[in-house]
Amino acid sequence: MLLQRRPCLMLLAVVLAAMLAPQLRAQQPAQAEGLQAQIASAVAAYRAPQRGSSVDYGATQALRDVYAQRANAPLWSRDGHPTAQAQALIRELQRADTYGLQREDYAADAIAALAEKSSGTAVAEAGRWARFDVQLSAAALRFMSDLHYGRVKPAAAGFNLQQMHQRLDLGAALTALAGTTDVGQALSALEPPFHHYALLKSALAKYLDLAQHPELKSLPAIGGSLKPGDAYVGAPALRRLLIALGDLPAGSAAAAEDTTFSAELSDGVRAFQQRHGIEPDGVLGKGTFNVLTTSFAKRVRQIDLTLERWRWLPPFETPPIIVNIPQFRLFAFRTTEDRVADILQMDVIVGKTYPRTQTPVFESDMRYVVFRPYWDIPPSILRNEMLPKIRANPGYLAAQRLQIVNGQGDNSPVVPPSPAAIEGLAAGKLRLRQMPGEDNALGLVKFMFPNTYNVYLHSTPAHRLFKESVRAFSHGCIRVSDPLALATFVMRDEPGGWTREKIEAAFNGTQTVRVNLEHPIRVLILYGTALATEAGPIQFFDDLYGLDKKLQGQLGLAPAK
Repeated sequence: MLLQRRPCLMLLAVVLAAMLAPQLRAQQPAQAEGLQAQIASAVAAYRAPQRGSSVDYGATQALRDVYAQRANAPLWSRDGHPTAQAQALIRELQRADTYGLQREDYAADAIAALAEKSSGTAVAEAGRWARFDVQLSAAALRFMSDLHYGRVKPAAAGFNLQQMHQRLDLGAALTALAGTTDVGQALSALEPPFHHYALLKSALAKYLDLAQHPELKSLPAIGGSLKPGDAYVGAPALRRLLIALGDLPAGSAAAAEDTTFSAELSDGVRAFQQRHGIEPDGVLGKGTFNVLTTSFAKRVRQIDLTLERWRWLPPFETPPIIVNIPQFRLFAFRTTEDRVADILQMDVIVGKTYPRTQTPVFESDMRYVVFRPYWDIPPSILRNEMLPKIRANPGYLAAQRLQIVNGQGDNSPVVPPSPAAIEGLAAGKLRLRQMPGEDNALGLVKFMFPNTYNVYLHSTPAHRLFKESVRAFSHGCIRVSDPLALATFVMRDEPGGWTREKIEAAFNGTQTVRVNLEHPIRVLILYGTALATEAGPIQFFDDLYGLDKKLQGQLGLAPAK
């Protein structure tokens, strides 16, 4: 009987479907119109959440523009389901920490929850999907802006950038992101194009994994300095830590529980010291112990802050010279690619840690080089250091080969020392300079990139200071360890045949020679306390001037523990 009735029921269903089809087709556009109206309301009501650094590079306006251009049609859902791109984007927002960002800034979990909870009525459902769409778009815009520009404006963090960052059309980027087949790749394309940024980001992933194992940092305290052969109950724990850090290869099972600070462990400590700017003596002293036991969370924070500073930099248009202050290191690029094989490197000395003597973070163009320069004594050094010595010792000027001059040029007339001349110095009417020569404070060459800080690169007669691991000794200028190599690099494309031999002759000549550069070189004085190397190890440096602490505060981040 049931079998006989089934054809009738099927026929009835077909007839009813035909009758209701026009009504269903009429309802679908109405539902779409309801969603679009809800999206319009959500966009109008949207307010960007505040955080420690409230920088808007156009994200809010881009949100309004994108939805206006598409008549408020949804970007991230189809027929009551999130698109594959939406799901992939939410996953990337949830792992924002792997980009050096804070996942809570993008509320990905709350957005994901909107896609999972049904609201019941058609009107409520339209509201839910509208909030989902607009909130995900807003989070994506903020995320893309943070990746491309950074979360803090460079000037606010004390970085005087002359060249503006490449502009990103956030609206176009959002639309492209919603239609891409590879969300992760589309986001990566917005990040800085530098090789060492990518290396540091990869290193971040390793340290995020290490941060899940804080027990590795639990080393028994040491009573004094440990040298090879000394007993140390913490040797097995130290070995595990050094292996996890990559400073020691995994050894035999027998060695794993040895409680001797062995030669092998000393080699691992030496590798660790080299990566952290510590004198690499292989001895486990209190200073090295304190750095060894610094938490992984603090190392992650150093990487995050350095990645943030990378984001401020536009791509290099010409090969630059870069000084990384806390690393005490100079990098002169032969190409615009940041590859070690194409970079001249050397140690430098930077400004002391006192506020008035710190080397500033800025950029400028190197425009001329001076061989056998005079040293014009800065007013602050004259006032605070020189004048008391001059007044106390009449022979001080001659002993230091100092001259009092009237005027700003190298050819300014020399004024004989006298009480009146000394008072003229004190009043700023006369100028004090040191004559060129090996004992000149600037050495035999200075590299000039005009700036408001009166900071430049120069050689120095105090070569012994380069043996120190922490080299913050100057009044702000940067002393280079290999001035001949740097001068040869700077002058390599300049007219006049400036070979190494000709430059060496200028160093040892009798005249002060100024050479204007036909090819100015961009100089960037930067500050990063973490650096990933192409060979693999990551280097960490002390926050010499407290700029990491300052940037952390500007980002509204609690200190890492």
